[in-house]
Amino acid sequence: MSAMDYDNDELIFLDDDGSTDEQVLLGKDWNILIVDDDEEIHTVTRLALSDLVVNDRKLNFIHAYSGKQAKELLHEYGNSIAIILLDVVMETDDAGFEVVKYIREDIKLFEPRIILRTGQPGYAPEEQVIKVYDINDYKTKTELTRAKLLTTIIASLRSYQQIITISQNRAGLEKIITSSANLFEEHSVKAFCEGVVTQISSLIGLDSEGLLCARAGSLIDREDEDVYVLGAAGEYAKYINKPIEELQKDEIADNVSRCLRLKKHIFEAGFSVLFISRAGFEAAVYVRQTHEISDLDRDLLEVFLSSISVGYENVNLFHELRNAAFRDWLTRLPNRNEFINMLDKPHIFACEDCCVALVDVNHFSDINDGLGQEVGNDLLRAISDRFQTAFGDDVKKGRIGADVFGLIGPATSVSPDSINEIFESSFQVGDHTLPVNVTLGLCKLDNKRNIGIEILKRTNIALNRAKKNLTDNFEYYAKDIEDQTTWRLDMIRRLRNDFAARKLELWFQPQVDLLSEKVVGMEGLLRWPDGDGGYISPAVFVPLAEYSGLIVDIGEWVLEESCRRLQQLRELDYGHLRVAVNISIPQFRDRLFVDKVKHALSTANCDPSLLELEITESVVMDEPQIVIDALRALKEFGVKIAIDDFGTGFSSMSYLQQLPLDRLKVDRSFVKDIKPGASAVLAETIVTLGNKLGLLTIAEGVEKREQASYMIKLGCDEAQGYLYAKPMPFDDLLELLKEQD
Repeated sequence: MSAMDYDNDELIFLDDDGSTDEQVLLGKDWNILIVDDDEEIHTVTRLALSDLVVNDRKLNFIHAYSGKQAKELLHEYGNSIAIILLDVVMETDDAGFEVVKYIREDIKLFEPRIILRTGQPGYAPEEQVIKVYDINDYKTKTELTRAKLLTTIIASLRSYQQIITISQNRAGLEKIITSSANLFEEHSVKAFCEGVVTQISSLIGLDSEGLLCARAGSLIDREDEDVYVLGAAGEYAKYINKPIEELQKDEIADNVSRCLRLKKHIFEAGFSVLFISRAGFEAAVYVRQTHEISDLDRDLLEVFLSSISVGYENVNLFHELRNAAFRDWLTRLPNRNEFINMLDKPHIFACEDCCVALVDVNHFSDINDGLGQEVGNDLLRAISDRFQTAFGDDVKKGRIGADVFGLIGPATSVSPDSINEIFESSFQVGDHTLPVNVTLGLCKLDNKRNIGIEILKRTNIALNRAKKNLTDNFEYYAKDIEDQTTWRLDMIRRLRNDFAARKLELWFQPQVDLLSEKVVGMEGLLRWPDGDGGYISPAVFVPLAEYSGLIVDIGEWVLEESCRRLQQLRELDYGHLRVAVNISIPQFRDRLFVDKVKHALSTANCDPSLLELEITESVVMDEPQIVIDALRALKEFGVKIAIDDFGTGFSSMSYLQQLPLDRLKVDRSFVKDIKPGASAVLAETIVTLGNKLGLLTIAEGVEKREQASYMIKLGCDEAQGYLYAKPMPFDDLLELLKEQD
């Protein structure tokens, strides 16, 4: 029966079996809410409209017998109710008006159409009610004969459908606009594609049920080229980011695949599949429909799809850009930037006993150099795969650097034992079986919010400490480690600034002939004023200077300053005195070191034989060939060479023979062993060795007369120590020399 079947005003009463009165068929039937305290009105209305079909959809009746009950049902069904047939006078004289206010103002439902009915036409003037309230119609119950009721219902349903279409249109556009404005957000692809489905459904007057699919696994971090659901609405929404086969609906999967294969739209009874293509990015939109799409709608869709394809291209391009910025190209794991972003997210601090780890693959460069970078890349992918297999979703993974991986998760999982267990077995990479050892830096998180980059820094500090650990391959971060690091960095910064400001000083400690006790030379010693009248110990700042590389610049200045002082001594008739300068291994690694020494001597017009370079055994053993080659070149130029702290290291006698030495320095620790009535075997051995090799010997740290006497007895040539003079500024040295004249 259709609307045209009702051509008179006679009411026809049909049998009421009550089988579907309370059945809610959301999205299938039109929901009509009848609100009236008269049971007979409910029955008459239902029977009069029971066979009405509008746009291939039947009516579903929902009944309320008071304003209060109506409000409860409106909460339950919301804007899925198409029409409300509302009595004005129920439990109160204005109960119907209160329901209208509740609908429009309190719960803000603007889509349902409201038809007010009253049995008391004089209670409220029709004109005033229509002006005041947002309603479709206001009729007396006697007016609403079957034909007029049908006319009102059909007109209201059309109005409701238009409003719903506009709302869906707006919602779809909002999703597209919002996702376009937030393309870098994690769910931008999902939101954009869902917006496309909703918008297309709205354009052709359908329910928002459909899905957008594409061979775009890269958009959701999949490596395959299967067809995935990228966005969906209605009952399909739960399949987003899943293969289309999981729908278990062959009709949809087959037709989507056919659309992508044919690269054109498919219009069939009950559904349509629309093809989107732009710059090589393709997608298919499946929408379920209850009626055939008109030619006008098809033209409108063509225009819309042409426009939306640009947005789809942008979504893909921005996703590729985001992957380039936040994904590791090799392993597809989050990169350092994304790992820091994950550390920034508050939810990780809600995790009980959460831990961060950096996993550094030991000697990875040897694999690259020996077997090739392709094997190295395959190994990194294999390590990534093993992490994915060993740890569940509760552990976040990332690739932080070339051979460094990151983990975030519960401390029970992210622990030295569980990580080391992953590397117990070798990795099969192509034809190679590769055992892999790693070093771990770990940082436990508390419930305090920290900046991601700070957490990564602390974990990296632990990793650096672990590399120096001789017993274990891991280290946990502790605050004192960071405090030491912060102190070291602060001291390096201060040293750099003070050096640039020429605040460092070069002092001199006299070296004397043991027999005559006349000054024959000096050792140049670096001093760093602390700004409070004292000095920072060389034992503190020299290692810092070497660690930071600043020792190269400082060493060059010391050479220049020493040569400048030699020039001054010559002008004051002390041209026979030499200056000894300590040289560190970073200076030898400087390829311009030899030239810098020669340049300093030439600039000051100094005799090269008056400059003595002191090296320690550890320097020789660290880079023996570099040191030997540099010293031989300087020896040929005329510079003197001394070995300092001899006997305290583990020297190779073969290297000792290769060095172009002039002098051996007996370490102060051996001189200190000299006591009355006792012999100092090591001091005696070193002096004897020096004499056998034809080298001059000088004793360091001579503080007592008996030490000097014993060294003379051994045949030692020179001495240096507090017995003769302490280190002093150059002006004080000149005063000392004048006193000896």
